[in-house]
Amino acid sequence: MSGSGNGKASRQASIYGKASDMDKTPKFLKIPASRIIALVLLDIMSIMAASFGALYIRFEFSFGSIDRLYLERMEHILVPMILITLFFQVIWKLYKSVWRYASANELINVVLAASCSSAVQVIFCDVTGQRMPKSYYVLFWFLLTVLICGTRFGYRILRILNQKRTSITGKSQGINAMIIGAGAAGNMILKEIETSQYLNLQAKCIIDDQPGCHGKLLRGVPIVGGRESILDAVRQYGIDEIIFAIPSAGVQTRKEILDICKESGCRLRTLPGMYQLINGDVSVSKLKEVEIEDLLGREPVEINTEEVLGYVSGKVIMVTGGGGSIGSELCRQIAAHSPKQLIVVDIYENNAYEIQQELLRKYPDLNLEVLIASVRNTNRMNWIFSHYHPDIVYHAAAHKHVPLMETSPNEAIKNNVFGTYKTAMAADRYGVEKFVLISTDKAVNPTNIMGASKRICEMVIQMMNQHSRTNFVAVRFGNVLGSNGSVIPLFKKQIAEGGPVTVTDPEIIRYFMTIPEAVSLVLQAGAYARGGEIFVLDMGKPVRILDLATNLIKLSGYRVGEDIQIQFTGLRPGEKMYEELLMDEEGLKKTANKMIYIGKPIEFDEEKLKRQLDGLEKAVKQETEDVRGLVREIVKTYQP
Repeated sequence: MSGSGNGKASRQASIYGKASDMDKTPKFLKIPASRIIALVLLDIMSIMAASFGALYIRFEFSFGSIDRLYLERMEHILVPMILITLFFQVIWKLYKSVWRYASANELINVVLAASCSSAVQVIFCDVTGQRMPKSYYVLFWFLLTVLICGTRFGYRILRILNQKRTSITGKSQGINAMIIGAGAAGNMILKEIETSQYLNLQAKCIIDDQPGCHGKLLRGVPIVGGRESILDAVRQYGIDEIIFAIPSAGVQTRKEILDICKESGCRLRTLPGMYQLINGDVSVSKLKEVEIEDLLGREPVEINTEEVLGYVSGKVIMVTGGGGSIGSELCRQIAAHSPKQLIVVDIYENNAYEIQQELLRKYPDLNLEVLIASVRNTNRMNWIFSHYHPDIVYHAAAHKHVPLMETSPNEAIKNNVFGTYKTAMAADRYGVEKFVLISTDKAVNPTNIMGASKRICEMVIQMMNQHSRTNFVAVRFGNVLGSNGSVIPLFKKQIAEGGPVTVTDPEIIRYFMTIPEAVSLVLQAGAYARGGEIFVLDMGKPVRILDLATNLIKLSGYRVGEDIQIQFTGLRPGEKMYEELLMDEEGLKKTANKMIYIGKPIEFDEEKLKRQLDGLEKAVKQETEDVRGLVREIVKTYQP
């Protein structure tokens, strides 16, 4: 069976049993009375067998050689010893444990219970004059321990033997799994696979880069080699699923290993992070699918939470476009920093409702206002600012879809440029402390109307900052993974439909960052804002869209060109081969955060800009057929 074939099968088979089986999950705190009675009866039989067995062994395995005196004494002490042993079994909670999941802790309790009962037996026999041979007590303790362990651990032993039998005969119905990592996390995953009757996983092999453990066994599973052995082991053991269980691995190591794993065609899952291991919270249920961002190989973004908390906590914060991809994540992270009040403004009621319900559920004490409004409506924006008096505004409301804006340029200008202008004017009028514009790398040397409109927004912000007490700033970054309208959701939908996956050009590249990362840096940049800055986020290395599509297909368990085709469609209207984060005139100034830079403001004639904006507003209101010429007069670097 090939690795890729197994990978597809694994997506159709659940690692858990049927839904009805899941409903029968044992209640750990409620042990049935019948099970306790059965254990008590087995313990009584074990005590009797240990007593007779100890004498039998003491007298060289011959009943005829046993002194009749000792048999009579044993009859006198048998009932008290049964009661004493059962008492210690209760003391050490041997009737409360769920033996299907028994571990070393339960084994220790069995030994302690047997030791206590044996010690009391010595004292009892001495006090009552029913002394037995000295070796009898040691043999009794040993036999009692073995028999109680046998009755308690028998289920697990039989289950392990059955797993071995099915593994040898090849009749296993489960999903064959490979574990990456022979450390603590891998051991915990193996333990759960071994003990749970609800998991349909069969651990077949382990991969670890430490040469010293190659050829050894971990919980009976062979450690077959390092990362170079992954693809061979997938074929040899018929692997369906690969579990990456090294939460402490660095970003680059993680990327390198997952790059190999994705070539196998198997389903890939991983632990979310190191804290799972620290908390001992490692289990199959905590595993998540390997996502495309796991293959970017970027170090995690770090921000100074104290700085963010210092300027957000206790403030009235307003987020326009608060239901969108960036806006909603802004709301989530702001809500976690204890604002005095959070005001979410969005024109789209469905998005606004979703983020409202999520925030109310996660932060029941949050002072939250969700308002339906258009940033293009001057009176509505003035009313909101006069009524709520926000201290900080994050302006994320915008039309951002490049091809759609190319066919509706007037709408891009109305919403992006004049929506920003009107919101900024209201912020100035009502004494907002900081106004943070969410901009884009498409504003740099724009080739499309969306990028040109965002560049005008940046110019408006810089102009407003010159004459206002409000600190107006912009934050410029590239594409965010998974945002509405981005390539990842599109690719996933195309893969789910069986392809083809459409890529505009094989050489087109983009900068990528996850939504939470980008928003964290936006909040950090807001803490640095003194007015007039254009903050530029370090987006890491650019990524080819073709590589993104290829990796996503492989992560889904398909083969590129065989199961899913990639189709090149040509650049869309207004689309660049690559994006830039800085214009030629702009220099970079470092901030305290190595991921955030400040672009030097470009000088322009403010009075001329105001006149141009007046003319542009009249043109779009009159639905001028093509406003690109007017836009180009404002943004000299705009090349449609």
